[in-house]
Amino acid sequence: MTSVGTFRVCEPGGIPFREAFAEAIALPSVLATMLRSLIEAWPDDVYSQPLVTTRFLGSRTTYVCDPRHIHSLLVDHAGALERESFMLRALGPALGSGILTADGSHWRGQRRTSAPMFRPDRVRGFVPVIAQAAQDTRERWLREGSAFGERDILPEMMRTTFDVIVATMVSGDSQLKVEPFGRAIDTYLGQTTWKIALGMLNAPDWTPHPGARAGAAAARYLRSEVARTVARRRERGEPGTDLLGLLLQAQDPETGQALSDESLVDNLLTFVAAGHETTALALTWTLRMLAEHPQIEQRVLAEISGLDQDPAVDPDAADRLAYTRQVVLEVLRLYPPAPLIVRRATADIRLGDRIVRAGESVHVPIYAVHRHELLWNRPQMFDPDRFAPGAAASRDRYAFLPFGAGPRVCIGMGLALTECLVILATLLPAFRFVPAKAEMPPSQFRVTLRPKGGMPMKIVPRHAL
Repeated sequence: MTSVGTFRVCEPGGIPFREAFAEAIALPSVLATMLRSLIEAWPDDVYSQPLVTTRFLGSRTTYVCDPRHIHSLLVDHAGALERESFMLRALGPALGSGILTADGSHWRGQRRTSAPMFRPDRVRGFVPVIAQAAQDTRERWLREGSAFGERDILPEMMRTTFDVIVATMVSGDSQLKVEPFGRAIDTYLGQTTWKIALGMLNAPDWTPHPGARAGAAAARYLRSEVARTVARRRERGEPGTDLLGLLLQAQDPETGQALSDESLVDNLLTFVAAGHETTALALTWTLRMLAEHPQIEQRVLAEISGLDQDPAVDPDAADRLAYTRQVVLEVLRLYPPAPLIVRRATADIRLGDRIVRAGESVHVPIYAVHRHELLWNRPQMFDPDRFAPGAAASRDRYAFLPFGAGPRVCIGMGLALTECLVILATLLPAFRFVPAKAEMPPSQFRVTLRPKGGMPMKIVPRHAL
């Protein structure tokens, strides 16, 4: 169809020429925004409207922000969703087809096989080694004393949570080193924004981009290190009782099948990489927010000092840190480590007055849902009392999604929360954290939600005050 007077010249896909031309002109700016932080590319309406539909380069994306529609999407229509190709393009080279990236029966089998490892009794059994990792960090910081000075808290927390991962998932394997492994994860994640942006712009998979070669090398290193870790455990002849041991012994309760070696690598790497990264981010944002709110920090310290037993001695002690848990949940509201759920519809899905057609993209912008004007009173304000029992019970379950929702809710949710509580209970009584700058670092989407430029803070022993 052509209409010269109104520039309604349509491409074969039905896009008016004027619109297509405007989108082409906007491409460099859109790409720059996506690379800076994908969150900045979201339409403003995601913070105030229940459903928002956009179209770019002929593709429609629906942002789902209303809890009722989120429930409908992730629970009622879970079978009509699949992973988005641009996220698989970003994560697949490193994580393969593990529990985070697989779909359909392959995902269901891995989920059934892995689920028993994260039961509450298993998590409780991990508490002593979590406490030991936190104590090791505390003692290291005390030894370094005033020489420690100002440090980026994020890599410090990465180191602590990696120690937890090694102890709970691959215990007794001293050959898996935190520094090179952490650098490889950071290198790989650093170039995923390019993969995501180029994928969303429908660029071919082979499109070169900054960091591509280093990212590919990092993925090879991560996978080979994990494969060697699995091989060393097999050579020992006894699987052990940690996560790797449980994976080696696990069988799908429906089929009786064990995980293949490739699935072992995919899933162990997923748990190691995603597990320590997201928990470290939650701890980093928490320490910064407590430094901003000394009265809240004092309530947390008072609660910790009131414990009759240390978590290292009593694994149930962390369950008695009710207010500290509220603080962590409020931090996860403002700074969810996984700020976005992206899916593609495999069949038509009705959400209220909208229909998401098969093949279209549908997003749950968790970061925006957690700051949505219709869901939260003064959404930008830090207020842990939002998660007091009465307030939490009156809120829609699908308004708070730091661990996702539906069948694919994060399998490690209980472990992550327990880990945060035990580490905070160990470190906060010994240190206060002084921000290097008064301004809160802006958040940046790099698959996870990171503080742009890191989180520089001075670690001050409390006994020196």
